[in-house]
Amino acid sequence: MQAANTPRTDLALEAREMITKQVSQEVPGVLVETSEDDEILITRVNITTPEAERLMGKTQGRYVTIEAQGLRYKNTPLQEKIMNYLAQELAGLAQLPRDATILVVGLGNWNVTPDALGPRAVDKIVVTRHLQDMLSPELKGGVRSICAIAPGVLGITGMETAEIVHGIASKIKPDLVIAIDALAAASSHRVITTVQLADTGIHPGSGVGNKRFGLTQESLGVPVIAIGVPTVVHASTIAMDTIHTLQEHSSFARYFKSMENLTEQDRQVIVRQVLPDTLGDLMVTPKEVDRLIADIADVVAGGINQAMHPGIDYENIHIYLH
Repeated sequence: MQAANTPRTDLALEAREMITKQVSQEVPGVLVETSEDDEILITRVNITTPEAERLMGKTQGRYVTIEAQGLRYKNTPLQEKIMNYLAQELAGLAQLPRDATILVVGLGNWNVTPDALGPRAVDKIVVTRHLQDMLSPELKGGVRSICAIAPGVLGITGMETAEIVHGIASKIKPDLVIAIDALAAASSHRVITTVQLADTGIHPGSGVGNKRFGLTQESLGVPVIAIGVPTVVHASTIAMDTIHTLQEHSSFARYFKSMENLTEQDRQVIVRQVLPDTLGDLMVTPKEVDRLIADIADVVAGGINQAMHPGIDYENIHIYLH
């Protein structure tokens, strides 16, 4: 598993980057494929062996990361492109028949904006399970049976999310569960600029060190695809990035010569002095997080709607979202 001093991340892409930086080679059992489209970068990471799982600290399975720095800005054409890519990747991971039933779960606390991605996205999902008998013949087979819920968090409901979802899944027997959650990144430039899909399920709160019962195929009895967006980064990570930048850029060398030979352990000592234990695991999120969460919730919901309802074109889905 990842070392204790390694910055926490929910992104398989970042976990791979950390390991390859440490050992200066690719991780055996980890297959990586990338593609680019202008400002969009798509990375597919496939963890195929138990040893790779141990080294990466991520469950065996497929992880798809869609990155675009422009997602932080109000860029409607870019958002539509991301929706399209998200829909394509989700459809490829799910491989669902046209008559499938899907349960979409929006994880997180709707009262805390950086943790509200799940509930905000669920609010924009086109739910159709209650309408299947009323669909016109031309839409039959192109509009799947979708239901959705935002179950809240343990501190609000007194129930573990997995308990609630397990009860619902055992009743409606979906063919797939899609879990949407806010993630934690190890790099500040990936906050609200990255969408990750994974066919391994999800462990709510794991990115901020808050372990909860997982939503996985083993726990629910049905396949689970997780869709997440990093909305926070650890303050300690930002501090470490700052020290690395000062060390690596020659323009700073004449001012910080004493830093040139700092070891990893030295850097951690400095960070602990700046961020003492009394601050706990301080998390940082952008000041404009309200707008960013609203925008990225549109993107995630739009991608899910396109993938799950192939009989509805994007223009109609866009109308449903507003």
